[in-house]
Amino acid sequence: MHHFFSMLFSLLAIIGPVSVQSAGRRAERSSDRSYRSVLKVSNGGPWGSWGVISMCPSGTYADAFSLKVESANYFGGDDTALNGIRLYCVDRPGANEYTVITSDVGGWGEWRDKQSCSSGFLNTFWLRVESPRGSGDDTAANNIDFKCSDWVIWGKGLNWGDWGDWSATCEGKGICGLQTRVEESQGSEGDDTALNDVIMFCCD
Repeated sequence: MHHFFSMLFSLLAIIGPVSVQSAGRRAERSSDRSYRSVLKVSNGGPWGSWGVISMCPSGTYADAFSLKVESANYFGGDDTALNGIRLYCVDRPGANEYTVITSDVGGWGEWRDKQSCSSGFLNTFWLRVESPRGSGDDTAANNIDFKCSDWVIWGKGLNWGDWGDWSATCEGKGICGLQTRVEESQGSEGDDTALNDVIMFCCD
């Protein structure tokens, strides 16, 4: 199943992740920026491998995000739910010029609308994850929410599974990078889960 998307995911795995941005936006991205703290959650899914660490350019921080989500397959298809996370890096909250960064991304679903802080930068998150279902259809991570200061931005993912605990809050100005754990395509007879877990990085 998903033959086309399996081929597309294999191609993306060969060429590596790319920075995606709107026309006229900055495309540079740093992978070696120093960070002050690391944010993790304890309920991430167990499958897949950790991808590249992708960091915002120096002096910028994430004030918005968007999710790549495969909608529910109500007619018996293989569900993967959350497939990818993009962060939008700006030098000040609400700036029009931004850089989009992403770590590894699954091959299914569509990117949903950008969701932005009303003020400040992203500084903590939690993850909604479906536990392993044995012979059932596993989806692993389904959704992610972020906070900016005390304001919660509800992610546009799916609702299977349970929310874990909130991560720690950033030390420094805000979230400035991410790394995702993604399971590659399991082939036509396998059970695909795509994105399983994520780590966020915070910078001064």
